[in-house]
Amino acid sequence: MDSGLKTPLLDFFRRGDVARDIRLQAAQGAMAPRAHEQIGLLMLLVNDHDPDVVAAAEATLAAIPRESLAAFLARSDASPAMLEFFAARGVQPAEAPLTEVDKPLLDVGEASPDPVIDETLPPEGQERASTLQKIASLTVAQRMALAMKGTREERAILIRDPNKIVGVAVLSSPKINEAEVESIAKMSTLSEELLRMIAFSRAWTKNYGVVHALVKNPKTPLAVAINFLSRLSEKDIRAISANRNVADALRITARKKIVLDK
Repeated sequence: MDSGLKTPLLDFFRRGDVARDIRLQAAQGAMAPRAHEQIGLLMLLVNDHDPDVVAAAEATLAAIPRESLAAFLARSDASPAMLEFFAARGVQPAEAPLTEVDKPLLDVGEASPDPVIDETLPPEGQERASTLQKIASLTVAQRMALAMKGTREERAILIRDPNKIVGVAVLSSPKINEAEVESIAKMSTLSEELLRMIAFSRAWTKNYGVVHALVKNPKTPLAVAINFLSRLSEKDIRAISANRNVADALRITARKKIVLDK
């Protein structure tokens, strides 16, 4: 059963192209930064085609303290699918809702090494050599864990990881903030898929700087950029209309909008 919850990490798993070792670690409860994602992943993985993944997900669900799970289900943001799923397993919402959901219900420990000291985010391409070397020695699962639990500098490197699921983990980090997302949305080396994930987040696109960065980024899917054009100020629309780095269709649309708005 699908949890109905939408996050970059859950959406990526729903697509079904996640490697077995990553699915297995997620089934063991090790991939989720928050309670909602841990529960959502487990609900997906109990229906996995690999029996080992299914068994691990079932074992993790059984290991979650019943009191914590019932309190989680009492939250107003627990989806109807979650309530139905656990009702079938004999778990009903508690009277008092869980207040802390920025961590998993079952903490199975860290899969990442100790993070480096957080510093001001360096310009793209100028990260510390020691951090780059450390990340290069990690497995995909460890890079995912570091993406969700590490520092801003580490996330700036990991968002450009050749394995897309690592970038998805960065966008799923509880530590990431709007300023970081804006910086990421400006990266012309970022994949269209990750830019689309940013664009589809209502929380992030409430921020004008994120929307502006997406429209200016030539890698942002054209339909997304055109859709956000109306959210920009007249000054920024004029700048887009003269920006040779964006698609011709976007520039033309910006020029037409300037004329129509007069």
